[in-house]
Amino acid sequence: MAVNSALLSRAQVYTLEPLSSDELNQLYERALPHLQGVKLDADALDLLKGFADGDGRRFLNLLEQVTNAASGAGKTVVDGEFANLSTSPSLRRFDKGGDEFYWQLSAFHKSLRGSDPDAALYWLARILDGSGDVSQVTRRMVVMASEDIGNADPQALQLALNAALAYDRLGSPEGEIPLAQAVTYLALAPKSNAAYAAWDQAKAFVKRSGSQAVPLHLRNAPTKLMKQMGYREGYRYAHDEPNGYAAGQTYFPEGVARPGWYQPTDRGVERRLGERLTWLRSLDDATPLSPYT
Repeated sequence: MAVNSALLSRAQVYTLEPLSSDELNQLYERALPHLQGVKLDADALDLLKGFADGDGRRFLNLLEQVTNAASGAGKTVVDGEFANLSTSPSLRRFDKGGDEFYWQLSAFHKSLRGSDPDAALYWLARILDGSGDVSQVTRRMVVMASEDIGNADPQALQLALNAALAYDRLGSPEGEIPLAQAVTYLALAPKSNAAYAAWDQAKAFVKRSGSQAVPLHLRNAPTKLMKQMGYREGYRYAHDEPNGYAAGQTYFPEGVARPGWYQPTDRGVERRLGERLTWLRSLDDATPLSPYT
């Protein structure tokens, strides 16, 4: 539930954090007088703390389950095996529509961006262990393949899409294997956000500059009248030019200088793209600009 800013400014805000292992131990000590003379050994206590996942109320409920089962069986000391057999732990702490979900998804994305395959697998396992929405995970992988890897390894996008498709077809648990394969690949792929950054700059420029006219030489001329009006006149067909490149021809509206938004990195495949871009620009520099003639 969202709280508007007016109410929030007049409210006292408390952030509730999960209980630590030591804090759950303290809760156990406080509960002991109420456990019908039943005690838990170290293994059983660690098991219930793991099932509780930092939730004090869940921990007390699990203690109650184990105590009742032990009393019925005439046991005064509970070991790990008995605790495991006598409890039915619910899911891990995981709010599918709340902060916990998005925190874990954010940690997953940042681990991929940071090139740490083990951390990425850890957060993937946490999300799946909490019955998280796998479609959100695969969506983040596909976005990340373009946002953070981009042209440094164009294959990453296809691999992410294939992993999403494989999971849709296989489901769990088999579908988790191609997810893990894709996650490790994305984590170790060379990284570049050059395309993403260039796209942001292009969008910002369009918002500032408004609707500029398409140059005549770039317009189609399917009718005789359009040809008489000069549409497509002066356009140079790249395939008919040396190197398949019409050096010096511009493709922006009149008066717009080449902005240089896309700046390839020297990582992965993008290194070769950068070398080609530098070579093409050198051809432009050696050829007079010919936007309309």
